Amino acid sequence: MNVNQQPHMASPYGQPQPGYQGYPQSGYGGQHVPGGYPAQYAPYNGPASAYQQGPPQGMRGPPTSGAPPVSAAQAYSQFGQSEVQNGPPPMGAPQQRPPVSQPYNQGGMNLSGPQPPYNQQFGAPPTSMQQMTSQMAGMQVGSTVPSPAGPGYAPPTMSQAPASAAFTPSVPSSFATTSTVPSQPPPAERVPQSTPSQPYYGAPAQQPFPTAAPPFSTPGPAQPPAPPLASQQSFPQAPPPSQPPFSSAPPQAAPTVSYGGPLPPVQAAHPRAPPPTSQSSAFPGGPPPTSTPSQYPGPPMPQQPPVSQPSPFHSGPPPTTAAGFPPQGGAPPRPLHPGMQGPPLASQGPLMSQANHVAPPQPGMLPGPQTAGIAGPPPQPGMQGYPPQQNGAFGQVRGPQPGYAGPYPGQQGYGAAPPAPAPAPAAPKRLDPDSIPSPIQVIEDDKANKGSEPFVTGVRGQAPPLVTTNFQVKDQGNASPRFIRCTAYNIPCTSDMAKQSQVPLAAVIKPLATLPPDENPPYIVDHGESGPIRCNRCKAYMCPYMQFIEGGRRFQCGFCSCVTEVPPSYFQHLDHTGKRVDCCDRPELSMGSYEFLATVDYCKNNKIPQPPAFIFLIDVSYNAVKNGMVRIVCQELKTLLDYLPSEHPDVQSNIRVGFVTYNKVLHFYNVKASLAQPQMMVVSDVADMFVPLLDGFLVNVSESRVVIESLLDQIPDMFADTRETETVFGPVIQAGLEALKAADCAGKLFVFHSSLPIAEAPGKLKNREDKKLVGTDKEKSLFQPQVSFYANLAKECVTQGCCVDLFLFPNQYVDVATLGVVPTSTGGSVYKYTYFQAQSDQERFLNDLRKDIQKPMGFDAVMRVRTSTGIRATDFFGSFYMSNTTDVELAGLDCDKTVTVEFRHDDKLSEETGALMQCAVLYTSCSGQRRLRIHNMAVNCCAQLADLYRNCETDTIINFFAKYAYRSVLNNPTKNVRDSLVNQCAQILACYRKNCASPSSAGQLILPECMKLLPVYLNCVLKSDVLHPGADVSLDDRAYLRQLVSAMDVAESHVFFYPRLLPVHKLDVESNVLPVAIRDSEERLSKGGIYLLETGLNLFLWVGANSQQELLQNIFGTPAFSQIDANMTSLPILDNPYSKRLNEIIESFRVQRSRYMKLMVVKQEDKLELIFKHFLVEDKNNSGGASYVDFLCHMHKEIRQLLS
Repeated sequence: MNVNQQPHMASPYGQPQPGYQGYPQSGYGGQHVPGGYPAQYAPYNGPASAYQQGPPQGMRGPPTSGAPPVSAAQAYSQFGQSEVQNGPPPMGAPQQRPPVSQPYNQGGMNLSGPQPPYNQQFGAPPTSMQQMTSQMAGMQVGSTVPSPAGPGYAPPTMSQAPASAAFTPSVPSSFATTSTVPSQPPPAERVPQSTPSQPYYGAPAQQPFPTAAPPFSTPGPAQPPAPPLASQQSFPQAPPPSQPPFSSAPPQAAPTVSYGGPLPPVQAAHPRAPPPTSQSSAFPGGPPPTSTPSQYPGPPMPQQPPVSQPSPFHSGPPPTTAAGFPPQGGAPPRPLHPGMQGPPLASQGPLMSQANHVAPPQPGMLPGPQTAGIAGPPPQPGMQGYPPQQNGAFGQVRGPQPGYAGPYPGQQGYGAAPPAPAPAPAAPKRLDPDSIPSPIQVIEDDKANKGSEPFVTGVRGQAPPLVTTNFQVKDQGNASPRFIRCTAYNIPCTSDMAKQSQVPLAAVIKPLATLPPDENPPYIVDHGESGPIRCNRCKAYMCPYMQFIEGGRRFQCGFCSCVTEVPPSYFQHLDHTGKRVDCCDRPELSMGSYEFLATVDYCKNNKIPQPPAFIFLIDVSYNAVKNGMVRIVCQELKTLLDYLPSEHPDVQSNIRVGFVTYNKVLHFYNVKASLAQPQMMVVSDVADMFVPLLDGFLVNVSESRVVIESLLDQIPDMFADTRETETVFGPVIQAGLEALKAADCAGKLFVFHSSLPIAEAPGKLKNREDKKLVGTDKEKSLFQPQVSFYANLAKECVTQGCCVDLFLFPNQYVDVATLGVVPTSTGGSVYKYTYFQAQSDQERFLNDLRKDIQKPMGFDAVMRVRTSTGIRATDFFGSFYMSNTTDVELAGLDCDKTVTVEFRHDDKLSEETGALMQCAVLYTSCSGQRRLRIHNMAVNCCAQLADLYRNCETDTIINFFAKYAYRSVLNNPTKNVRDSLVNQCAQILACYRKNCASPSSAGQLILPECMKLLPVYLNCVLKSDVLHPGADVSLDDRAYLRQLVSAMDVAESHVFFYPRLLPVHKLDVESNVLPVAIRDSEERLSKGGIYLLETGLNLFLWVGANSQQELLQNIFGTPAFSQIDANMTSLPILDNPYSKRLNEIIESFRVQRSRYMKLMVVKQEDKLELIFKHFLVEDKNNSGGASYVDFLCHMHKEIRQLLS
C-alpha cells in the first residue's frame, strides 16, 4: 500500500517546497537560527506565538501523544506531500501529535499494491501478497542491541517485561542473533515509539514513562542482551539479503497487506551521507520530560539505554525541562555514529526511491567511516540511542524497527567505544504514517482502476467501485450501487463461518436515490388491473431471478422455490436457453431496479390516495422573531411555493399547502382563494388540539397565491413586537396531523422552532442538560427521549402518512434527543442552526429549505426486504417506524434517506445459487400515484473465509458499524460501545490473520487488501463527537449527529468520518481534474498552502500564513494574509480563472451533499483553527481520541491477544 509515498526528495504533489530540498537548513532540526525560518515555507508551528527559538524546529512538543517528531534530518521534506511540517507547538498550546512523516518508513514499503522493485539486495516481494511487513513500531517490541559480535541483529535487550502489560509485543527473533551481511544496518538503535503516548480513548493522559524503572532498562552497560522473550521466539529469522523484504509468503487467496514484522534493513542500499551534527542534536541534553508541552518531541524515556546505544542523556547537562530525568547510571554516554541515522522521513517515500540520493556530508557532521554505501536515512529525532520506549498510549514498548539503522555493523565503533562524542541523540521513534495504509492511496487507486469503465451489474457478487469514484452504472439485473451497497458481496455459506469472521452482513439501501443524468431512472411497469406478478408463497415480485418452466406456463421463485402459475395475460414462450423471448423488453425480467404501478389493492382502505399536502408551522416567539428567522422564512416561502415537487418539471405540482404560527398558542390561517385577506383563528386550548377550520386551510398554491403572499407579508409585522418567550411543541405536530387527517391525505410538516418547549402543554420538557453525566453509566439517558409522549405521537403520524421535518434555531439546550423523535420516526429530517444569525447563516438555511421542499419523495411508504432461503433480514437502522418485525414504515421517504438492513443465517447457503435479496417499497408519489419500487440484488456465497475477505466493502462496513454504535448508545455507556467496536474489528482482522494469511511472524500486522482501511476509518467513528465528545460538544449536537448518521448513505458517512482535504494551491485551472486530496493530518499542511476541507456538513478553507500573494489576490482579492476577512462565509467571485475554478469546485461539492455546507475561512493560527483541526482525523484529538498510528498499534495488540 504505497501510502502516498513518493521519492523522498521530490515533492509528491508538485514542486518541491523551497527550503526543503537537500539537507542543510540550519535552523531546521538543527541549531535554530535566530529570527525564525530561513526558508519561505518554514515548518508550521501550530498556533504558536512566533516560531519557537530553541530546540530544533520541526520537533513537536511531547505531544501527549508522544510520537516523536521529525525534526532531525528535516532535509528530506519530511512532510508527506511535500508539505512543510507544522513545527513545535507553543509552550502552552495544546499538544499535538508529532509529525507525520515520522520515521517509521517501513523499509519503504510500498504499502499499496505490488511492490516496486527495491534498490536493494532483497528480491522483490511477492506482489500478490503485498505483505508489507512494516514493522510497526510496537508490532515488535523490545529494543535490540547490536551484538558485540558485530554484524547481524542482536537479541533484544528485554530485561524487563513491558512497562504496561497492555501490549506484550515481542521482538522478532528475526532480529535476534541472525547474522546478516555487514552492509545491513541492524535496527539496533531504532527505538521506535510508534504511538504517541496519548491515552487511548479518554483515559487520563498517562505520562508515558514512569520515572521509576524504565520499561526495558538494561541494568548496566556491560550486561549482555537478554534472550528474546518466549513470545518472541516465534518470529522468523531476519531475511538474508537475498530474500524479499516481506514475509515472503506465497501469494494468498485474498490480497493482504501486512505491517510490522521484521522488515529488512532497507537502508542498506541507499547510501546517504550522514546528516549534519547539528541536526542530530535534537535534544541538547537528553529528552525532555513528557509532562511539559515543550517544543521537544515525543516523550523521553527515563530508561537506561541498552548497552550499545548512546545514552539518551548526553552532551551537556540536561535542559531544565528534562530535570526530572537525570541520566541513568551505568550507561556511558555514547556519541552518535555518523552512520547511525534513523529511518527516512515519512514523506521521503519509500526507501527504495532513495538509492540515488547521496547527500553531501553536512558541516558539523562527524564523517565517521561508513560501510560502503550504507549511510542510513537521516536521524529521526529520537531515534538513536534511545532505549526502548514505552508506547504511551497503549503501554507498549516498541521494538526495533527493522529496516532502520542503528549503528551499522562494520562501522567503526560498532559495538565498541565510540571514537568521539557526537551530538546528543534525538527523541524516540515512532511508526511512520506514510508506511501505513493511506485512504488517499486507496481512493486514487480505485479511481484509476474502476473509474473509466461503466460498472455493469449483471455479474453476481462483484464489488462496485468505491463511493469516492465517479463511475457510470449499467443495470443488467442487479440494483445499482447507488440504490444498494453491501458490506460483503460474498456471504459465508454457514452461520458458523459468519460468526467466526464477525464481518457484518448488511445492505445499505437508498430506495429513491437520485441518479446522474447519464443513467436512466427505473422504468415504470404497468400490469393494468391485475397488478404486479408475484410468487404465491413468499409474495416476492417478478424479477430476473424467477425461473420459467413448462414452456413458460409456470415460474419457480428464486427466493422460496415455490412454483406459481403464469397469468394468461403475462404468458410468453421460452427460447432455447429457457428464457422468455420477451425477456429483454421487460424491465422486471432484465433489470435490477424498476417500478410497478400499484392497483387499488395496494392503497390504504382500498381507495386511491389524495395528493399529499405540505403544512408550514412557524414559531413566532421572541427568539424566533429577534434572530430574523420568521422574516426569512416568510420571505423565502413566497418564492419556494413555485417549486413544490411534481412528477415532471413542466407539470404544476398538485401538492396543497397550509400555514400555522405558534408560541404558547396556535394560530391557523384561512387562505381560501375567495378571501380578500387571510383570516387568523387562534386555538389556545393546547391540551386538546383540533383544527378550527377545514375549508380554506389546505389550498392549491396557484389558486390562492394572492392571499398566501399577503399572509406571508403580514406575519413578520404581526409578531414584530412580541414579548412571548415560551413555546409549545407537541400540540404543533398534533395540529398538522389533525389537518392531514381531516383532509384524508398524507403529507409533510415543516416545523421552524427555536426553543425548549416549556409552556404548559402536552409534550412539555424541562432542561436536563447535565455535562456531569457525560462519560458515566447514566450518559445514555441523555440520548433517550425525556417523555414517551413523542414516541406515541410519532406512531400516530406514521399511521396517517404525516412526515415531519424540523428546523431548529436554538440559542441554548432544546433537547434534540426528544424533539427529534417524531422526525426520525416518520422518515423526516432534523436541521439545526445553533446561534442562528441572519447574515451568516441565512444562505445555509435557505439552501437546506429549498432542497428539502423540492427533493423528490414518496409518502406513506412501507418497505419490506425479502431474501432467499438461508438468510433473513433481522435488524433495521434508519429514520422509520416498525410495528412488526418485517415492515419498515415511513410516513415520508426522500431521495437522501437510507435504510440499513442486517442479515443473519437461518440455514446453510449454497455456493451455486448464491443469496438473493429483494427490497420492495410501496409509496405514494408526489402526484398521488401509488407505486412499488423494486430493487434486486444477488451476491455470491462462499465456503472459504478467504473469499469473504476478498470481496468486502470497508466504507459500507463502517457505515453499518457507525449506525450500530450510534443506536447502542441509547442503552449502553459510550465506553462499552467503543470497546465492543474495537473488539469486533479486532476479531474480523484476527480471523483473517489466522485463517487466510500465510504464516508469518506475530509481530506483523496483516490486513486484508479490501479492509486495510478498516482501522483508520473505525478510529474516526470511535473519535466522533457522539462516542467520544470533546468538552465543547453540546449534548444537543451529539443527539443531532446521532440522528443524522442513522439515515446516512455510504458516500455521506465516508466524508463525514474521513473528511476530504484538497490542496487548492495545486489547482490546475486549465483542467477539470481536482488536485489529489491529502491525508487528514496537520503535518500534511504547508504554511505556504491553501486547503479546502469538506466534512459533508461544513467546508473549511484553511489559509497558510506564508501563502503566495498572487494566490491570495486571486482568491480573496487582497494580497495580504492579514487583510483576509476570517468571517466571510463565501468567496468573492473575481475575474480570474483561479477564483472561478475554486468557486465551481465549492459549488460542485455542495451539489453532491444532501445538506448545504457553509464555508468557513480559517487563517493559520486563528481561533477557528481548533475547529478545523478537529476534522484532521488521523491526528490525536483534544478529547483523548487516538491518532491513526496509535490506533493501528492498539488494534495490532488486540489482534495478537486474540490470536494468542
